[in-house]
Amino acid sequence: MHWLKQMQKRSEMDTCISCLIVVILSLLSTFANAEFHYHEFIVQETSVTRLCRTKNIITVNRQFPGPTLTVRNGDTLFVTVVNRARYNVTIHWHGIRQMRTPWADGPEYVTQCPIRPGGFYTYRFTIENQEGTLWWHAHSKWLRATVYGALVILPKQGSNFPFALPQKDFPVLLGEWWNRDIIAVQRRAQFTGAAPNNSDAYTINGQPGDLYRCSTQGTVKYSVNPGESVLLRVINAALNQQLFFSVANHMLTVVGIDATYNKPFTTNVIMVGPGQTTNVILTANQSPGRYYMAARAYATVRNGQFDNTTTTAILEYTNVNSGANSRPLLPQLPAFNDTATATAFANQLRSIPSNNRVPNQIDENLFFTVGLGLVNCTPGPRCQGPNNTRFAASMNNISFVFPRRTSLLQAYYQNIPGIYTLDFPPVPPVQFDYTGNVSRGLWQPRFGTKLYKLKFGSNVQIVLQDTAIFSTEDHPIHLHGYHFWVVGQGFGNFNPQTDSANFNLIDPPVRNTIDVPVGGWAVIRFVADNPGVWLFHCHIDSHLAWGLGMAFIVENGIGEKQTMEPPPPDLPQC
Repeated sequence: MHWLKQMQKRSEMDTCISCLIVVILSLLSTFANAEFHYHEFIVQETSVTRLCRTKNIITVNRQFPGPTLTVRNGDTLFVTVVNRARYNVTIHWHGIRQMRTPWADGPEYVTQCPIRPGGFYTYRFTIENQEGTLWWHAHSKWLRATVYGALVILPKQGSNFPFALPQKDFPVLLGEWWNRDIIAVQRRAQFTGAAPNNSDAYTINGQPGDLYRCSTQGTVKYSVNPGESVLLRVINAALNQQLFFSVANHMLTVVGIDATYNKPFTTNVIMVGPGQTTNVILTANQSPGRYYMAARAYATVRNGQFDNTTTTAILEYTNVNSGANSRPLLPQLPAFNDTATATAFANQLRSIPSNNRVPNQIDENLFFTVGLGLVNCTPGPRCQGPNNTRFAASMNNISFVFPRRTSLLQAYYQNIPGIYTLDFPPVPPVQFDYTGNVSRGLWQPRFGTKLYKLKFGSNVQIVLQDTAIFSTEDHPIHLHGYHFWVVGQGFGNFNPQTDSANFNLIDPPVRNTIDVPVGGWAVIRFVADNPGVWLFHCHIDSHLAWGLGMAFIVENGIGEKQTMEPPPPDLPQC
């Protein structure tokens, strides 16, 4: 009898092992073409020298820019962020859908409390149906001035690009550099109520380029062979500035934006707003030599001050014998206020049609004004904005206030009262001539932490309307957790009767960040298929600090695949 019981136990164990093997084989089959990536980001101070000055900046792994992460569509990432800096920090994975994993999205006090000095947090997320170029950056204070890096998403194993495979592949990260400590710049602007100091330089991969003093030695060089095709992954990581980008004597074929493919077209210049990415293919078909790639501001604020310098890197053909040390050719970049060129570029963008079709029936028809404002205050050191005021910014006249006791997502998930309200207005509280002469009585917004709730699966349309309060301006508006179709853009006030008739519902560009035209409007559509709390804001950091943002709550749907995951055990607490 004893041996029979042993045999029965062994049979049960064999059955369990067989079941386990089946499960493991099933999982292996599921992830056969996917990989798991484990990274550690050490956030810390690092000494760097730029523009003849040495100072400490906040970096990841002592790199500026930070490390490039290269993954494939379908891969899963585990990134442990260890904070050894003086400041609170979070990391945002800009453009990643974060399907059911809003806890990994990263904006401070929206989806998480910050990682405090000495703390750590592991971001866990899977790339789902995304390919192309995205990026990651700090989403706490203005630390993203130096805490950022590229996120390259290759096609799945066995899949190809929808264009010929380029021979070389380079990230081109455009940034801004301040000689002063960036947190000091932020604090001064917040104290005075005035606009922040302009940057002292723009950068390509962290280097200003040799048009700036003390910068020749560090100028970035890209080496190419004659005849090669080169994929440039252009990322605008600048804190506060849209940028034109061009390469001398070379045409650029635009093949992707914001990790989506588009119908290819050729241009000699692109405009990239803060937060946006653009993939271009360059063919090294010119006389062997050295050619500048360059970027400088596209600035639209009336009488506004901006950094009017030019950053450069060098495209260098190999085996250049004569004139190897000669000055490279410089591209002719558009004027800083050349809205016609920026518009012509945007109008050429067309997506490659896919199974995800633009929704025709709209469940939520929203209209958001976006723009600056001014707050009246007693003249003094804290009122150094125009005419003794303080700058503010708003959507639908609500200047967004971030919570401090806990994050919006934790408050929503745990039903914590008193953190936010659900009364964000779906349309402007007052209708007016948005891009005309605006009454001074409309210049001062109201302040609040107001959210808007969406049902899972609802089809959403948002009209984004620029305003002339203080000044019209091109605003790069970013939606976390989603990408969207840009079905229309134009100038002046949006007219639903005439402008809707011209919407592109066949092949509109797909983005996660849309530049609302200066003195104009843009219309986006998306399906609310990702539950969580998602920030919607201007990606000019000074504007976000002034309140140009809001957040959506997207409710759970039915079943596991339509329900947000529970918070991870190491989620930072406030």
